[in-house]
Amino acid sequence: MKSVNGNEIIQLFESWSPKKLACMPNDPIGLAIGTVNKEVTKVLVTLDVTLEVVEEAIAQGCELIIAHHPPIFRKLSNLRTDTPAGKLYEKCLKHDIAVYAAHTNLDVAQGGVNDLLADALQLENRKILEHTYSEQLMKLAVYVPTEYAETLRIALANAGAGQIGDYDTCSFTTAGEGRFRALDGANPFVGQIGEVNVEPEQKVEVVFPSSQKNRILKAMLNTHPYEEPAYDVWELALTAKEEGLGRIGTLQQPMTLQQFAEFVKVQLDVPCLRVVGDLQRTVSKVAVIGGDGNSYIAAVRRAGADVFVTGDIGFHMAQDAEVNGLSIVDPGHHVEKVMIKGVAEKMKVLCAKKKLPVQFIESQIHTEPFKFI
Repeated sequence: MKSVNGNEIIQLFESWSPKKLACMPNDPIGLAIGTVNKEVTKVLVTLDVTLEVVEEAIAQGCELIIAHHPPIFRKLSNLRTDTPAGKLYEKCLKHDIAVYAAHTNLDVAQGGVNDLLADALQLENRKILEHTYSEQLMKLAVYVPTEYAETLRIALANAGAGQIGDYDTCSFTTAGEGRFRALDGANPFVGQIGEVNVEPEQKVEVVFPSSQKNRILKAMLNTHPYEEPAYDVWELALTAKEEGLGRIGTLQQPMTLQQFAEFVKVQLDVPCLRVVGDLQRTVSKVAVIGGDGNSYIAAVRRAGADVFVTGDIGFHMAQDAEVNGLSIVDPGHHVEKVMIKGVAEKMKVLCAKKKLPVQFIESQIHTEPFKFI
């Protein structure tokens, strides 16, 4: 059976939740404890990394933990093993368990925390609430012999070039003639050294995000038949598809705020929640942000939401929202636990496609610190 290096798992994870999406300054994402440069057969997916979660990973035989909340949120001034945090780090190191954290990048990522919450609330016609990331588009124009043009277009598309909105494999081709003379020392694919050669060629143009430049050029150079391909690359005044925090959409059918609050309790599996606003008011347009959404109330109001689902709302923020006609349903920070099942299932699918024999285990440890009486 093929063994899987932990780096392969992280690369696969970051293919859909890359670090560049992180929207909090100095967000401590990535590898926090240990090493992933080792064989990994089992991965535990969790919201938080507590001592009980580490013990669960040990019991399950996991070599890697993928968490949403970073286990080391602030810089350490020491590494004492007689403190609760120190004991956690010590246990991970003694049992060679690596811990990888995906925080605000997983909030922003398509299929990440906020999409999973929007899925649970069955929101339709959803959009990004607050745009936090965009990427410059670039264009490649490459000249290739006519009979190799289709092969090159396919290779570029497979490398990720030519995606525009909801369309992929986009390109533009112009027919023409290429002229060149091979000098001494050349190894021409067509034509003779010292003679001007005229070749039927096509100019193939594709766009791609700037972060994919090296990948696209590598695919082009590996596929192109010429020893010295002629090509141009330049930046466009356009940006690639934007990413962002939070989601806003509509309910399948309007509800009173009271009904919606009860719906949230069931869908997000919480014993209780806090509600701001007239319980008999009808709500239809819903904004959602996992975790602490205090900083985004203005964005929610601008977006025209009837109700905002988020956690950790402060007293004065709640008062301001109520005065301005915005209802709030606060089910707590811990509803981000939806990422446990969501990440595990997505990674199972991705690993199955790559035929990587890795097991993803959903943590069963309850890490909600609050008790509801």
